[in-house]
Amino acid sequence: MYDKELIREILTQILKSADTILYRFRPVKEIKDFTDSPAGMEKLDSICMQLIAMGESLKNIDKITDSSLLSEYPEVNWKGAKAMRDIIGHHYFEIDAEVIFDVCKNKIGMLRDTVIKMLADI
Repeated sequence: MYDKELIREILTQILKSADTILYRFRPVKEIKDFTDSPAGMEKLDSICMQLIAMGESLKNIDKITDSSLLSEYPEVNWKGAKAMRDIIGHHYFEIDAEVIFDVCKNKIGMLRDTVIKMLADI
């Protein structure tokens, strides 16, 4: 069995990152809001940092739970979220703003809702 308090702490950090991403993404209506200004690029950079932190935390959950917890919540593409961390961290200059835009618009909300469910279940 794994340390549930540690998992709660990590999930709480992931939830905070998701909330931060959603807050920072709120004024972004289209991809050019990221790419066409220095302020937009700063916003993209700051969101990418949160995605890195989130992906690393998900990897830690897998280590602690022997990959058993995340698989109980298949509504989220956990593998993709962890891979996003690797892509951003290792190929930073190749980041596709369209992909980040799509993740923020269509994936983070579901991930956030699932993390809230996970916290309630633990």
